[in-house]
Amino acid sequence: MNKLAILEGLLFVVGDEGLTLDNICEIMVINKKEAQELLKKLKEEYNQENRGIRISFMGETFKLTTKQEHKEYYQKLISNNDSNTLSQSALETLAIIAYNQPITRMEIDELRGISSINMIRKLMAKDLIKISGKSSLPGKPNLYRTTSEFLDYFGLATISDLPELPKNLQLDDESQELFTSIYKEN
Repeated sequence: MNKLAILEGLLFVVGDEGLTLDNICEIMVINKKEAQELLKKLKEEYNQENRGIRISFMGETFKLTTKQEHKEYYQKLISNNDSNTLSQSALETLAIIAYNQPITRMEIDELRGISSINMIRKLMAKDLIKISGKSSLPGKPNLYRTTSEFLDYFGLATISDLPELPKNLQLDDESQELFTSIYKEN
C-alpha cells in the first residue's frame, strides 16, 4: 500500500476542512514522525514547478491549496463571463446557506442530499459565502454564511430582505412521501 498516495487522497477528500497531524496518524494508523515524513515528502513533490497545487499548514490543519504564483489564472477563471452566472446547484446551495446561516457543510449536504463541497468552493471563490467560525459539533466543522457581495449580487440591503419561504407547499404524492420519510418530526 502506498501511504503517500493514501495521504494525498485523504487531503483531497477533506478539502477545505483539512486534516490535523493527529487526524492523519489516527486514520492511517501511523506515528507522528512517520506522518510528518509523509507530509514532507508529499510537500516536496508538490513544490515541483510542474505541479499546480501545494500542501499548506493553516489553522492547525494541512490542506491542499493552489499555488499563489498561478493566482492570475484562477482569477480569470472566476471572472470569466460564462462562469459569472450561477448554476441551479450553486443557487440551491446558496439558498440553503442564506436561509439557515450559519450552517455546516454536513448540514448543507443533508438538506441537498448530495455532497456540496465543490459548490461551497465555487461560492467562496465568487465571494458569495465565507467561513464565519467553527461549530461546537464534534470535529469543529466550519460554519458558512453569506457575504455582503451576496447581498449586492441579489440586490438586497440586508439578509432579512430575503423573500419568505412558502409555508404551505403543495407537493405531489411522490415528493410528499420523500419529504416525510426524510424529515420526520421528533
